[in-house]
Amino acid sequence: MSAAVPGAGTGAPAVTYADAGVDTHAGDKAVELMKDAVRATHGPQVLGGVGGFAGLYDASALLRYRRPLLATSTDGVGTKVAIAQALDIHDTIGFDLVGMVVDDIVVVGATPLFMTDYIACGRVVPERIAGIVRGIAAACEVAGTALVGGETAEHPGLLGPDDYDVAGAATGLVEADELLGPERVRTGDVLVALGSSGLHSNGYSLVRKVVEVAGWGLERHVPELGRTLGEELLTPTRVYAADCLALVARAAGGVHAFSHVTGGGLAANVARVLPAGVVADVDRSGWTLPPVFSLVQGLGNVPWGDLENTLNLGVGMVAIVAADAVDGVLAHAGELGLPAWVLGAVRELDPVRDVAGDSELVTGTKGVHAGAVRLSGAYRVG
Repeated sequence: MSAAVPGAGTGAPAVTYADAGVDTHAGDKAVELMKDAVRATHGPQVLGGVGGFAGLYDASALLRYRRPLLATSTDGVGTKVAIAQALDIHDTIGFDLVGMVVDDIVVVGATPLFMTDYIACGRVVPERIAGIVRGIAAACEVAGTALVGGETAEHPGLLGPDDYDVAGAATGLVEADELLGPERVRTGDVLVALGSSGLHSNGYSLVRKVVEVAGWGLERHVPELGRTLGEELLTPTRVYAADCLALVARAAGGVHAFSHVTGGGLAANVARVLPAGVVADVDRSGWTLPPVFSLVQGLGNVPWGDLENTLNLGVGMVAIVAADAVDGVLAHAGELGLPAWVLGAVRELDPVRDVAGDSELVTGTKGVHAGAVRLSGAYRVG
């Protein structure tokens, strides 16, 4: 029996991995370009550096906890990546990814410890991949989170040469008796809005459809925005994690819950963190909509119900705080550079007023049996 000889064949042309569309050398170059940015997120808890099969994080700190709880979240950026690809700007999309992940973790009061990312692309362009990862690393620094690993997968034939998608996951830590959520919320608590930086990373399928139907190009300068449409749509998501933890620490028990306003809009996400039997009243006239939201509504004649069930409308995070902690939370948010204002208040559900089927009452979202939010009034358009 003859042994198989590497390189021996039937005389047919040799097919290499590069012929199949995968360039391993480009992947190695991308790692070289990004590794300094990744290392910048590493503290002494991160072991092994960049390039290992697994990221290592020293968990000795858990020994100091009475009952440590791990919190985890995973997410992506959605179709906002299409804007980054169209503009060929890739070093901001990482803020969108990190914000979508770590700001879900901070909702329960957990400190996001470390994160990993995943990039799928049709073709590895080292500078592009490194730009994406540099953005992720920069956002991790803002959040105080270590970027301990990641993966770039080249998928020729499945994705176009210049197409990519990004996803990530993070793990956080909170002491069990410091866990935030519905169990802490009481009637009389006040909702404090923390302003968004713009559209963040939700509802881009709607926004892109509106732009397409209107026939607008991303290079179009929009006077009410003070910049081009593309610049506005690519505005990075605000990363709240570190600031939210600072608010919790300063309020000394006065912050009872957070709601990260993502897919589903303001009311639906706030309802998820309220206990059953209570309602949060929110007056739409309590703040002025940033121009991009009224632009999308007017440009596409989007029904207001669709708009508020899809976009954040200027509120990226909501803190639910004790009434006597409101002034302190507002003052500290100002010190942190976070726009903040009183959004509403929590009361007991009224079985006569708060009836199922009322279009102004939002409840039962995401399959969670929780509280409700009642919207009233009309938005102020800037």
